[in-house]
Amino acid sequence: MPKISATEIRGGALLAVKGRLWRVVSARHVHVGGRGGAYMQVEAKCLASGAKNSMRLRTDEKVERPFVEQRKMRYLYPEGESRVLMDEGTYEQITLPDDFFDGAARFLPPDTAVTVHLHEGKPISAELPPSVALTVSSTDPQAKGATASASYKPATLETGAVVMVPPFVGSGEKIRVNTGTGEYMERESG
Repeated sequence: MPKISATEIRGGALLAVKGRLWRVVSARHVHVGGRGGAYMQVEAKCLASGAKNSMRLRTDEKVERPFVEQRKMRYLYPEGESRVLMDEGTYEQITLPDDFFDGAARFLPPDTAVTVHLHEGKPISAELPPSVALTVSSTDPQAKGATASASYKPATLETGAVVMVPPFVGSGEKIRVNTGTGEYMERESG
């Protein structure tokens, strides 16, 4: 496995430490003036157990970065607390638990392209597109005299997710949602 310097660690990166795979939640460079050397404070989550750990690495320390294969897959349908995906090259189907999607599984409409990350042939995480277009299933009607600058209202989407939308968005309209934050971005045209 290739090694990288501790100062190159960024949020979302995968690291191999003590025989386990870790996904970096956050990493920050810390320098305490006059009290010794600088270090990297890394918060990471173990992919095998889900346990979180805080690591302090010297800036000159090297850590292993595992090889991760990325495979394009197509989301097909939900199955309980999991999602069924199909490999676009082999047509093989796999089922991944919702926690592989970091809370964004609720924004997955059928037939969405998803990138699945594999380590040694086993899925370790999944990446959605930055935004998706979804139809508003239900929301309160616009109140008379409401303006675009008024407060937002809840809207239930075709996937069952609830997001806050501006008052001018109505039922049956298509909107774009940020899959990372779960926030309304814009109305879809056409």
